[in-house]
Amino acid sequence: MTARRYQFDNELPVPRDSHLPVYRPEPIGTPAVYDQQPIVVQHIHQAPPDRTLQRVTLGAGIGGGAVVAGVFLGPMVVTLLTSAAVPLGFLALVLVSAAWGVGTVVKSVGGPDGKSAAQNLAKARRKRG
Repeated sequence: MTARRYQFDNELPVPRDSHLPVYRPEPIGTPAVYDQQPIVVQHIHQAPPDRTLQRVTLGAGIGGGAVVAGVFLGPMVVTLLTSAAVPLGFLALVLVSAAWGVGTVVKSVGGPDGKSAAQNLAKARRKRG
């Protein structure tokens, strides 16, 4: 009889090194018997927000397409909105500062006509708003 590395090994090929340890599975012990009910400490963790939608879609039987869309398109939409909001915010800051600068220059350089034009503009804004 040839040496086996494992108890359920096929006879072919025969290992050349005969002093290999033989794996012999041991039976699993009997379950523990308690005198009283054991205390179970269970930690419940909330699913990450990006995975919750996927778990709901799979549980509802919608299928893998919805899960793939949630995995790939969800972060892409968030990135798209963020990357679009940053330049728009910067553009708004530039426009506000330019308008403030033009108003300041008109008031200082225009003399009395510039000041009266700025006052008329402010009055017209107050009447509209």
